[in-house]
Amino acid sequence: MRRNCTVLWLSAVLLALASSLALAQGQGHGKGHGKHGHDGDDYDHYVYYDHDRAGMNHWYHDHYDRLPPGLAKKDRLPPGLEKQLRVRGTLPPGLQKKLMPCPPELVRRLPPPPPDCANFVIGGQVVLVNRKTYMVLDIFRFAM
Repeated sequence: MRRNCTVLWLSAVLLALASSLALAQGQGHGKGHGKHGHDGDDYDHYVYYDHDRAGMNHWYHDHYDRLPPGLAKKDRLPPGLEKQLRVRGTLPPGLQKKLMPCPPELVRRLPPPPPDCANFVIGGQVVLVNRKTYMVLDIFRFAM
């Protein structure tokens, strides 16, 4: 009788462990997990939402006649460099040098960036970039 209780108890423990492992399997990052070498980055929810984009557009149109460097029409990137600027991509050294701080009035309209990240201006666009890895989390292109 005692042996049956021990076997039953061990079976219950093994079943509990197996079920917890099966539940934990679905906790990945979805399609392409680890594909770009950013396993430790949990930045998926740090994006410019519609109200952020509307606020940036409103700011842009209010300041159109006195835009800071980096946001004027003349500051646009050439098409070859423009293609290198993409969400979830890493900025090449040539574009890293062109990053300019985002105007403080515009930064105040945006939610706080995640740790190690900041809003920058490059080629007439606002980009959310990780300052350590130079990974682009989101891009906002102003409507002209």
